[in-house]
Amino acid sequence: MSKLVIVESPTKARTIRGFLPDDYQVEASMGHIRDLPASASEIPARYKGEEWSRLGVNIAADFEPLYVIPKAKKKVVKELTQALKEADELILATDEDREGESIAWHLTQVLKPGVPVKRMVFHEITDDAIREALEHCRPLNNKLVQAQETRRILDRLVGYTVSPLLWKKIAPKLSAGRVQSAAVRLLVQREQDRRRFKSGSYWDLKALLEAKEEQFTAQLIALGGARLATGKDFDENTGKIPKGKRVVLLNEAQARELADQLLKGEWQVGDVNEREQTRSPAPPFTTSTLQQEANRKLNMDAQQTMRVAQQLYERGLITYMRTDSVHLAKQALTRIRECVEEKYGADYLSPSPRQYRTKAKGAQEAHEAIRPAGQEMPTAEELELTGQEYGLYDLIWKRTMATQMADARLLFTTIQITVRSEAKDATFRASGKRVLFPGFFRAYVEGADDPNGALDDQETILPPLAVGDPVTCRELEPIKHDTKPPARYTDATLVKALESEGIGRPSTYASIISTIQDRGYVSKSGRQLVPTFTAFAVNHLMEQHFPDLVDLEFTAQMEQVLDDIADGDSEGLPYLKTFYLGDNGLDHQVKAKEEQIDPREIHAIVIDDLEVKVRVGRYGAYLEQDHDGDVIRVSLPDSLPPGDLDNAAIERLLREKAQGPTPLGYHPDTGEPVYVLIGPYGPYVQQGSNGENNGANNNGGKKPPRVSLLKNMKPEEITLEQALALLALPRTLGEHPETGKPVDAGIGRYGPFVRHDDSYRSLTKEDNVFTIDLARALELLAQEKGTRRAAVVVREIGPHPDDGELIAIYEGRYGPYVKHGKINASLPKGADVEKLSMEQALELIEKKKAQKPRKRKTGKKSKSTE
Repeated sequence: MSKLVIVESPTKARTIRGFLPDDYQVEASMGHIRDLPASASEIPARYKGEEWSRLGVNIAADFEPLYVIPKAKKKVVKELTQALKEADELILATDEDREGESIAWHLTQVLKPGVPVKRMVFHEITDDAIREALEHCRPLNNKLVQAQETRRILDRLVGYTVSPLLWKKIAPKLSAGRVQSAAVRLLVQREQDRRRFKSGSYWDLKALLEAKEEQFTAQLIALGGARLATGKDFDENTGKIPKGKRVVLLNEAQARELADQLLKGEWQVGDVNEREQTRSPAPPFTTSTLQQEANRKLNMDAQQTMRVAQQLYERGLITYMRTDSVHLAKQALTRIRECVEEKYGADYLSPSPRQYRTKAKGAQEAHEAIRPAGQEMPTAEELELTGQEYGLYDLIWKRTMATQMADARLLFTTIQITVRSEAKDATFRASGKRVLFPGFFRAYVEGADDPNGALDDQETILPPLAVGDPVTCRELEPIKHDTKPPARYTDATLVKALESEGIGRPSTYASIISTIQDRGYVSKSGRQLVPTFTAFAVNHLMEQHFPDLVDLEFTAQMEQVLDDIADGDSEGLPYLKTFYLGDNGLDHQVKAKEEQIDPREIHAIVIDDLEVKVRVGRYGAYLEQDHDGDVIRVSLPDSLPPGDLDNAAIERLLREKAQGPTPLGYHPDTGEPVYVLIGPYGPYVQQGSNGENNGANNNGGKKPPRVSLLKNMKPEEITLEQALALLALPRTLGEHPETGKPVDAGIGRYGPFVRHDDSYRSLTKEDNVFTIDLARALELLAQEKGTRRAAVVVREIGPHPDDGELIAIYEGRYGPYVKHGKINASLPKGADVEKLSMEQALELIEKKKAQKPRKRKTGKKSKSTE
């Protein structure tokens, strides 16, 4: 007989198998083997008639959950059951957090083992850690299981109770969530702050100075004894400086006149100040800080970061990646300090080991920070990692090493230069910084990819000057500044905000951001998370009628209750009863609000400074204006952020609706008007008007030529020359030397391309569709052969649980698909390739296998084939 060890994934199973004796059999559960019903088809027949079955939770029976085994997991359960028959002991080695504890508990409920059951936990997959875990197995932690089950039921109650109300009152397919709705509110509030913001302008002077044969720059900070205005002096609601504030505000004319006068003045050093400062390294990574730094440095979103971190963990390269602890084990500390001494020398080692304390609100989950696993702690180069795995592991390795390195010592120098002239006396300031000892900067600088390059960037050396030394002004440039609205959230800053507010937990940040994008509440513009008008409408309803569900403090309190349940300080059932069935419980609220909410009122988005109404309907957002008794409606483009909608844009959209667009100019060859328009998929240029003939000849009223703007082009800044260049696409670059057929460059659905004989290649960021030549186009076209573009691997999901053959997602000619062997299964429309689980991939593959092959049509030959 053998001992059966069950983990979540095949990769984890394969790694652990190498550390266990031969009589241990390791199998993968492929995540959860059962869950609440995902659809009506999964509800067992005996429950379909029950009113509560739609929820998947029997409220009347003390919120008893209805767990079902999805079709895709039945084979996994069958195989695990068979493996258990041949074992004399069951060891559950799923992850050490609540989710892992829940998976282990569900396995015991489904498999019903008749042999001893042990729970094995570890935070890294190494030989020592696995052996240690085997010697210290424990029973299942029912407190963690109850906390996870309460969380799952809460999420189901909120989602399945409030979402149908959104369908009725706003639009189909919308959703509310216990955590996602609070996150959406944060984004909407920031966009509202941007809308209210009024920009202000101010000018200052930048001087290029020379002293002791060295040049440096200085900024004007005071004039006639009064401080010069900066961005912090402006009222963000008016764009003006409040009355009574004693600062000098320069306009362009004043700044230029002042520059001319000061150039004739006498410049000398008025004050020199030096201060030394030490900087200590940041703590090792938690889930939150890893996601933030990977977003800043590697441009990886939260979902990508967690996927790659999971791969590194399951391969035994890093410790467990879902944690909010910054603690480092004593054994790990010793090895880290040895690595620092080996790589950087004893001078760069901190005098004593550093330990950090966790400060995150509601900290829980695993018990150690994210660091390289084991005792060797090799570098990314030594492991021969590539791609995102290299980038993320290198980030973790360097951050970990930095924690045990010496402080950096910096010298800051401030020199004030006084200028006496016919105008008022002026004061300029030059700031310098010198790295006296780099310390941990040698390994890691936050927000910098190259520590050595960052050290150079951090230094600004000023000449050695003393009070009274003369200074020569070589140049004096007037500079205009505009105050900026609050920045939109990115993955990094939203994760930081969620953590600081106590909303969600380390294991949920990535899924929160992914969910609000999938639901259409957020779109991405570069790294910015931009809330949509739909998000505004849903948030409006939630704030008006379910304020607790979007209240940050209330949401954080719910998280604390779940933590209390996990710690054994609270019970789940009483809380569920109060939350759902209490006098002001969710069930009562939804039933009451269903009658009270007026859809027309909720559809309207309240934006105070706009002269028209903005509404959200089944087909998206639109403007509505009463005009002489008639109602004019204009669709709002998906690409227009709510924060950028102003009365000027509204006036243009309404004018184009009523009168047609104003032409940018006229085509020099045809005399047709050239427009810049905005459609559902973004801005584009158009030659001719809709319904008009194109060119001099009648061609049957075809659609006028249209070309999308490039990503870096703004509609309001497009010139006629640029529009004509776009309309001239595709342009012929020459003939292909092998075929004699033309090679073109143009812009298509997926951006700029080169084309030859129906074979396309996308241009790189360095290429320009307007200037690319034949030689470069031929180089791109030669990168792959054939008339059809080879499918590209987008993401490896993992080995198939049956045959071990790789399951991966490819980007094909008609979109992304899952591939296993010879089976190709298209992803559903809107599916997130980064979020697709092994379970979902297996389900798609099984559905594809079950499809009958299409029969070819037979019958009479068409004339074209005879």
